[in-house]
Amino acid sequence: MTRNLSRRTLLRGSGCALALPWLEAMAADPARAKGPVRMAALYMPNGVHPEMWTPEGQGREFTLSPTLAPLAPLKDRLLVLTNLWNAGSVGGDGHYVKISGWLTCTTITKTLGVDISVNGVSMDQLAARKAGAQTPLPSLELATSPVSTGVDRNVGYTRVYGSHIAWSGPTTPLAKEIDPGLAFERLFRAGRPGAASGKGDKALLDLVLEDARQLKSGLGVADRLRIDEYLSVVRSLEERLERAGAKGMASWKPRVPVDPAAKPAEHKDYAELVRLMMDMIALAFQTDTTRVATFMFGNEVSNQNFGFLDGVKGGFHDISHHEKQAEKLKQYQMINQWHVAQYAYLLTKLAAMKEGEGNVLDNSMVLLGSGIRDGNRHDPHNMPLVLAGRAGGRIDSGKHLVYGPDSPAANLYVSMLDAFGTPVERFADSTGPAAGVLA
Repeated sequence: MTRNLSRRTLLRGSGCALALPWLEAMAADPARAKGPVRMAALYMPNGVHPEMWTPEGQGREFTLSPTLAPLAPLKDRLLVLTNLWNAGSVGGDGHYVKISGWLTCTTITKTLGVDISVNGVSMDQLAARKAGAQTPLPSLELATSPVSTGVDRNVGYTRVYGSHIAWSGPTTPLAKEIDPGLAFERLFRAGRPGAASGKGDKALLDLVLEDARQLKSGLGVADRLRIDEYLSVVRSLEERLERAGAKGMASWKPRVPVDPAAKPAEHKDYAELVRLMMDMIALAFQTDTTRVATFMFGNEVSNQNFGFLDGVKGGFHDISHHEKQAEKLKQYQMINQWHVAQYAYLLTKLAAMKEGEGNVLDNSMVLLGSGIRDGNRHDPHNMPLVLAGRAGGRIDSGKHLVYGPDSPAANLYVSMLDAFGTPVERFADSTGPAAGVLA
């Protein structure tokens, strides 16, 4: 006689906190056999080499481009989307209006920092609002660079706009974690609802808030407004910590427990940092600590040095302004391909995580893209976008979808929200779901 096991029963008997593989005997546990749908959005700064991005062919008969070549083993799980854009980004100089509106599909307020607003909510946060009550963390925001400060005098925008893609409200960018070790600790603590381990974080935030309030009293009007913006981000983090320790989450159980011994060591370089952050997203999805995540490979206008790639010299932003020079274009494409390879790493990792009769990637949808196409021209038309995963069977993957010129990216987001189980009638300038996305 074959014994049917629930994961919870197995863990009680094991007496340890190791991450266990999915076992066939667990399939009889109907509540856990089929995994929940997850959503992630990964942002690449500075656009792409436009001629090296788009696949040849349409529909299911397509050939991946050189830049997308690292995704070849995952081709049947992809949707490559061509001719989508954010109409709200037209008219804004430079990069900032494109990145901050990437997931909101709105026009941001041009400001030096006093009245910052993206005039909308990012689509990931709409999903988190409706589904976040089912997990300890409504969403997870990860990045590699701290928030940029000051003003880009070339275009007249605060650099804060270039540091965020996740917005819980028009004036509220979400705090992002740039240390994979701290991200791991957050996931580990969130996996133990009601534990007292979050009290230290809460106490630290209380001190930060008090110091900021005291500092504010001696500042001018503009600086006081900037402090208010900072405080709104800190309060958002405070609310998340309180939620992670809430008694209401006591009934939640991780799909796979977080092994405390798996905490990542300090990273040595940028490439390792990115891989560790991919691991954190995979762990968050596998454990069901959150179902919504965003990641920024860098702030917009990032001049990250990619000298670790053979044949690349100089900073990324400088290279993206290639002026059609063959050598710069070659290096630009190599950087783009590296980003795609990190995306492929995450997808492969999710696909290797057994879940029910499938895997975590089958139950996820992971978006990769940028707010501009050609970084040399700051071109918002035809944004580079790839969506991977089947969202539990809701996404009809394995196609190159070519839309009419300047079709709303908001249509894609309407489709993704539908597949996530949080449908909306309309999002920003959407005209309906994007054709060919939903199964």
